[in-house]
Amino acid sequence: MSLIIKNGMIVTASDVFKADMKISGGLIEEISCSMVQGENDEIIDAEGQYVLAGGIDPHVHFGVPGYADDFRDGTRAAAAGGITTILNFVEPPLPGRTLMENFSMWKDMAKDSYIDYGLQPIINEEHSEEALSLMPELLKEGVSTVKLFMSARGIGLMVSDANLYRILSELSKNHMLATVHCENGDIIDQIVKETVEKGNTSTLYHGLSRPEAMEAEATNRILSIAQVTGANIRVAHVSCKQAMDVIEAAQERGVHAYGETCAHYLTKDITDLDKDFAYSSRFICSPPLREKWNQDALWKGIKKGILSTMGSDHAPVPYKDGKTKGMDNFSKIPNGGPGVEDMFSIMYHYGVHEGRITLPEFTRILSFNTAKLMGIYPQKGVLQVGADADIVILDPNQTRTITVDKQYQKCDYNAYEGTTVYGVITHVLSRGEEIVRDGIFQAEEQIGRGHYLYRKPIAE
Repeated sequence: MSLIIKNGMIVTASDVFKADMKISGGLIEEISCSMVQGENDEIIDAEGQYVLAGGIDPHVHFGVPGYADDFRDGTRAAAAGGITTILNFVEPPLPGRTLMENFSMWKDMAKDSYIDYGLQPIINEEHSEEALSLMPELLKEGVSTVKLFMSARGIGLMVSDANLYRILSELSKNHMLATVHCENGDIIDQIVKETVEKGNTSTLYHGLSRPEAMEAEATNRILSIAQVTGANIRVAHVSCKQAMDVIEAAQERGVHAYGETCAHYLTKDITDLDKDFAYSSRFICSPPLREKWNQDALWKGIKKGILSTMGSDHAPVPYKDGKTKGMDNFSKIPNGGPGVEDMFSIMYHYGVHEGRITLPEFTRILSFNTAKLMGIYPQKGVLQVGADADIVILDPNQTRTITVDKQYQKCDYNAYEGTTVYGVITHVLSRGEEIVRDGIFQAEEQIGRGHYLYRKPIAE
């Protein structure tokens, strides 16, 4: 028995056309303008709807102590929102544990996932020396990307320039990719210290104490190191035009530079940090929200391909016993918020529905480009024969209002509370199995149905 999606408008990275699609054994078996239905075939009628590749979120933080979502809750929320593959960051090891021991522990934690997943170790200064000899071993484990920080010295994440150079050299030799958090951490730490000493402690000063120039400076620094080493760099969560311009200049020089942005930088701005604490604290993230004019520049960067991937940066710090730790001082508010469940919808509404990007551009930045950079193409990120049947069917004429009361994310707020969006997801398929129908998750009893993805080096 096969599943046939009939009468839908199929969206690829280059085209939109009406056709039927047959799915068998978890794979796309056939795409045809007039498909013959078998006696036992199951049918989904997608008349008037778009058939899209499932979203791929390369930037999530499930399973972090103190965060609201573990792998089970996080991947359920992702699926409900049209994300069929996630790439989760692995926090650095606790004292006494090696990088590979830590990786094995996180791989075991991730087994509860409802959708397919990969893991991306964070390499910090403490474990830089150890990491230098581990790249071939990581590749055997299906890891082709790692995460590096140029800030957050205070919580043990920041890597020195010397070790950035050494790590990028090894990544280059092994055709791997680094996703990098680009902010000049030491200077920002000093600005934050001076800001608080002056008594400026409201949420607005989180944004004002982390200048765009410090994001651009770090972006230029890491891409200069990449130019010397030949490494592949994906600049994480680009928030402003100044940093994006640095990426474009590096791309023009032939540097292997790729940009990622997030939905909140495209739809929210620094004025959202200047409201009451309960509202503004949900937007405390780094880099911070910027002046609104940056949004138009970032959308144009998506169209030009400077920014080629999207990430939710889902880091679900709860409000209660989380954000409230900094009610009297912005520097004590934990960074991060939820986003994996609504990224697909927000990007469709503000991008496609409002005319900022086309449907093919939408599928490129949500699926196609990410699959290529993460080493999972053509298994993922594309609607073609032989690919995994990870599919989202979306009705462009329906609307829904985003609210914490109806979300699967376990965080106690939603950054888009009360926002009405066009484009309602009616079906989500993961490897050909319908796991979401009309917004309701259908696979509750199938804990651990997600497959761990062994990913390829970027050069392959």
